[in-house]
Amino acid sequence: MTFVGRLATSASFASLRSTTRQTARLLCTHDAGKVAANTRTPRSAYRRTTAAIGLGLSKALHTSDTLEDSPWLIVGLGNPGARYDGTRHNVGFQVLDTLAGRLGVSLGRAQDKALQSRATIAGQQVVLAKPITFMNVSGEAVGKLTRYYKIPSHKVLVVHDDLDLPTGKVRLRARGGHGGHNGMRSITQHLKGSQDFPRLKIGIGRPAGQLPVASFVLQAFNKAEATEVDIAVQECCDIIHSIMAVGLEKALSGVRA
Repeated sequence: MTFVGRLATSASFASLRSTTRQTARLLCTHDAGKVAANTRTPRSAYRRTTAAIGLGLSKALHTSDTLEDSPWLIVGLGNPGARYDGTRHNVGFQVLDTLAGRLGVSLGRAQDKALQSRATIAGQQVVLAKPITFMNVSGEAVGKLTRYYKIPSHKVLVVHDDLDLPTGKVRLRARGGHGGHNGMRSITQHLKGSQDFPRLKIGIGRPAGQLPVASFVLQAFNKAEATEVDIAVQECCDIIHSIMAVGLEKALSGVRA
C-alpha cells in the first residue's frame, strides 16, 4: 500500500467509531418506535455494525491493492507441438521463448491451459505464458490466467503474427480489434469483449498467388525471412522490457530503456 493509501486508511479508521455509533443507533431505534431517543445502543448492535463497516473497508482496500499490485500477463500466440516450430503463425511463441531465455526462466510448467512462468522485468512482476489450446481458442487460456492472477485487461500484453505487416516489421498498439486474427478474436471474447489490451505485432507478410492464408501461416519462413524475423524477435523483447521500465505510453512513443 502506498504512503497516501496508508494516510487514507488511518483517516478512515479515525472516523469509524463515531460513524459506527451513529449508524448503530439508527439500526436499533426503528422497532415500532418503542425505543426512547436517549436509550443507549446495545453493545451487540455496536459490535455487529463495527464488523460490517470494517469488513466493507477491508474489501475496498484489498480490491485496490490487488488491481494495483497485479502482475503483467505477457502472452505469445502460436500452436503447440514441434511440427509448428518455426512457422509464421508461431512467432509469438518464438518471442516468449527468447524472452524467457533472456530472463533465465523456463516455460515448462503447464497450468490453466498454458505453459507459463513467473519472472521480473525492470522491477515489474510478470507472468509469461504460451497457450497450449491451439491458436483459434487461445482466449480460453488467457481468460483463465487473468482470473487466476486477477489481472485487468490493460495489463495483458499479447504478442502475435500479423499478415498486414511486411515480414519482420514490428508494431506496438495499446488497443484495437482482432483484425481477422482468430487467436485475437478468441482473446477478446474471453476478456468479456474488451479490446483495451496492448498487443505487439510481428509482420509475416501475405501469401503470393493463390495460396490460402490458412496454409501460408503454417509454413516455415525461408532463410532470408527467418533472418528478418530473428531481428524482429529481439526487438520485441527490447520493447517488452521498455514497457515494464518506462510504461506503455512512453514505449508507444518510441522510448526505449
